[in-house]
Amino acid sequence: MKILVASHSYIVDLNCEKLRALAQLKAGIEVTVIVPKTWKPGGVQNKVITTQYRDEGNFRIVPISNFSQNNQGLLTFGTDLISLLREFRPQVIQVEQGSKGLAYAQMILLNQLLGLQAKNIFFTWWNLPYELKFPVALLEKFNLKHSHGIISGNQDGAKVLRERGYQGKIKVMPQLGIDERLFTPKKQPELASKLGIKSEDFVVGFVGRFVPEKGLLTLLQALVSIKDKPWKLLLLGRGELQAELIKITTENNIRDRVIFVESVPHDEVANYINLMSTLVLPSETTYKFKTLTAVGWKEQFGHVLIEAMACQVPVIGSDSGEIPHVIGDAGLVFPEGDITALASCLVQLIDQPNVAKSIGESGYQKTMNKYTNQALAKQQFEFYQELVNS
Repeated sequence: MKILVASHSYIVDLNCEKLRALAQLKAGIEVTVIVPKTWKPGGVQNKVITTQYRDEGNFRIVPISNFSQNNQGLLTFGTDLISLLREFRPQVIQVEQGSKGLAYAQMILLNQLLGLQAKNIFFTWWNLPYELKFPVALLEKFNLKHSHGIISGNQDGAKVLRERGYQGKIKVMPQLGIDERLFTPKKQPELASKLGIKSEDFVVGFVGRFVPEKGLLTLLQALVSIKDKPWKLLLLGRGELQAELIKITTENNIRDRVIFVESVPHDEVANYINLMSTLVLPSETTYKFKTLTAVGWKEQFGHVLIEAMACQVPVIGSDSGEIPHVIGDAGLVFPEGDITALASCLVQLIDQPNVAKSIGESGYQKTMNKYTNQALAKQQFEFYQELVNS
């Protein structure tokens, strides 16, 4: 099977591991990934990434000239795309720019004009209801009409697409998996010593942005309510709430129990997760649906959950967005914003080490079965086979 995947996400080599695994599943699979030739990452001023061609046999990355360098919805490709399509002649074309992506419409048209007869698929993370005006509404209608299948990163996204009128096949799975060689249980005595963490400490961990929608204030208030328990809080990340978090911890005389660590390279995150007795993702939905758009946010997946689960760290998450589906019965879920319920979850793990150990083991098994790059590659290929054979 010849598979073509287009996305700016695969400029980052680490993000390509699932697709590499896809190419290695069985003989006869060829995966070509097209990426923008140049890209300007959001939030990084004056930085331009120039991508390079890579050929690894049945897996290759091909930079294609592009007309937008920092907007994935407006991204389109140059005429060199046509020669690649004629040469490769894919059976599956997957564009990871959402339902309104111009690049997806471009691929659909070229698929028709070149007579490729490939199956059209797009990937989306979008999980909020919305309405569209002309001409974007026509663009989405065209894309949905010509989609043979869709991969949604979450259950809410699939529901939104059904509400938009799409009746075809939808597969729910995340865009990226985890590398179980990196995210694996491993003691970190030197790092623990450096951070002042003792073996008897119950370390409550958080990894992510310090912003209101991530629920950090709820987490901190829950911990304040159980400050008679022997916990420490490890916060890995940065953001606008940091000053307020420090203020609250100081006012409640728990500043010495809270450890702040600036964001670290992704290949070091596992070291910090392995210091945690539990990882908490207390995300809080903020969106309000207005006349023509949804304003706000709710958790699209929570990738850090599966990273912690792969390290056998028991997880606690709110019921925002996809979190309860990711955790399932392999962790604890509480109503978002509910301080008392979160405190109860924490006390349960602190007071019952055997429960914590059992949850950690369940999370590990679920992640190995469902969320490694190899597991996701297998799920994605099976979806392709279903479409190609239908």
